[in-house]
Amino acid sequence: MSIGYLNGKIINPGDPVLPIDERGHQFGDGVYEYIRVYGGRAFMMKEHMERFFKSAEAIKLNLSHTPEEIQAIVDDLIERSGLSDCDVYMQATRGIAPRNHLFPNVPASISMTVKPFRAMDETLREQGAKVKLLPDERWQNCWIKTLNLLPNLLAKQEAFEAGAFEAVLVRDGIVTEGSSSNIFLVKDGTLVTPPATKHILHGITRIAVLDIAAELGISVEEKEFAPEAVFEAEEVFLTSTGIEIVPVTSADDQVIGSGKPGAVTKKIYEAFMKRV
Repeated sequence: MSIGYLNGKIINPGDPVLPIDERGHQFGDGVYEYIRVYGGRAFMMKEHMERFFKSAEAIKLNLSHTPEEIQAIVDDLIERSGLSDCDVYMQATRGIAPRNHLFPNVPASISMTVKPFRAMDETLREQGAKVKLLPDERWQNCWIKTLNLLPNLLAKQEAFEAGAFEAVLVRDGIVTEGSSSNIFLVKDGTLVTPPATKHILHGITRIAVLDIAAELGISVEEKEFAPEAVFEAEEVFLTSTGIEIVPVTSADDQVIGSGKPGAVTKKIYEAFMKRV
């Protein structure tokens, strides 16, 4: 069953429990993390916790918990839910206080949900997805996993309305990432992905793919590239916690490579699933 957590209490995720003066609601003043659970175990929990705490530190938010304490809460919620394959979302905000732009002197608020995994349409993995290139209109610190996702939502919606699975974002002539994913290219047998600068989220699945490529002996270049590189690539794929690894076979209605998922993408995905 789906289960919720708010500051030490187990709750129904559908219950109205947040006061109007919750700063996450008022300002988006907080950070979050999304973790996949396979067979009752949180995948790459250590990396998720590291990113969660780095994000909190970046916005000067004291979580008042250790990574081990939060992991224990997650493990307890997974067990209580009785779910084997599920999604865990956790959010930390600057707490509940009268509306004021200055930071309040109140404890951080931590909430979580555990819900059944939202399965993706597997035909996307089998046939490849379409993407649409759009301007990257987000702020400068995209590496922080904040609650402020409106530009991402607008890009994702525009891509959806154009018949695409994902928006691939372009800032100053350089491809950054998807609205909710990282992007990889295969060119001349080399795996290419944008470097982990402040302009992209440092994806957990991205970390796994880079590690897998090293194990498989696939050469990797973390470097900037223009939109033209997407159209000229032999293969393109997207990564994220939710979609894992999805091949891209069309960008702006232009066919990429053979128009089918490529051999390198398949090889990396198979290795990823073995880790899972």
